[in-house]
Amino acid sequence: MELSDADFGRLSQFIYTTAGIKMPPAKRIMLQSRLQKRLRALNINDFKTYADYVLSDGGGDEIIHMLDVVSTNKTDFFREPVHFEFMKEVVLPEFYSKPGNQRINVWSAGCSSGEEPYTIGIVISEFNQGFPGRDFLILGTDLSTRILQAATNAVYKEERVEGIPLELKKRYFLRSKDREHPTVRIVPELRRHMQFRRLNFMDANYPVSESFDVVFCRNVLIYFDRKTQEEVIRKLCGKLKIGGYFFLGHSESIMNMNLPLKPIKPTIFRRV
Repeated sequence: MELSDADFGRLSQFIYTTAGIKMPPAKRIMLQSRLQKRLRALNINDFKTYADYVLSDGGGDEIIHMLDVVSTNKTDFFREPVHFEFMKEVVLPEFYSKPGNQRINVWSAGCSSGEEPYTIGIVISEFNQGFPGRDFLILGTDLSTRILQAATNAVYKEERVEGIPLELKKRYFLRSKDREHPTVRIVPELRRHMQFRRLNFMDANYPVSESFDVVFCRNVLIYFDRKTQEEVIRKLCGKLKIGGYFFLGHSESIMNMNLPLKPIKPTIFRRV
């Protein structure tokens, strides 16, 4: 099966309009490869028929499956550690020092398979040791239902946590008994602070009722064009409290964007 230029154009434009993900011509072979499993699952023999189906009124459920396979999900525990150091040294001491602040709300927007929100949870849990009554909520959202299920399951190959200090692994990860295929799972005490939901950055309004003290949106916006990036960040800022902190990925920039964010350090901003 081969994805023709015409059908690639139809699908790539639809993916961009629906999810904001850019699909330049250089990604035609990648899209073809990733969508072949969807054609097999639906018993469809060519990409034109598949494109007709997705773009028809009856293709609604398949749109979610298609976006699942085309979205990129690359992440690690404690990725870009300077942000977690800033959380520990600045954000958390400042937040909990204010009278009445007992629960910090953090949004991991584009959470992938959960490594980022669980890392945030570990940092907050470590900071809160010895302070009963302190609490936190972490919301993880992503476009992919498949990857959100992985985040909810919180099971990872043991090699994924090799770089984490031993004392943290002992406190926050349970080892499987299967030593041929060793895995770890986040402890229930940490999982109970997490909520995972599907969210499309291209939605006009984000169905999130909470307001947040911290928003992480890292290494997600690189897949969008500049105009879409600004629109997404503006909507995220609408859920961020005045004075709250916003973290971007180190390869991303908001230079020359009209946003209610004040730079604090490279890729660290404050809502104004």
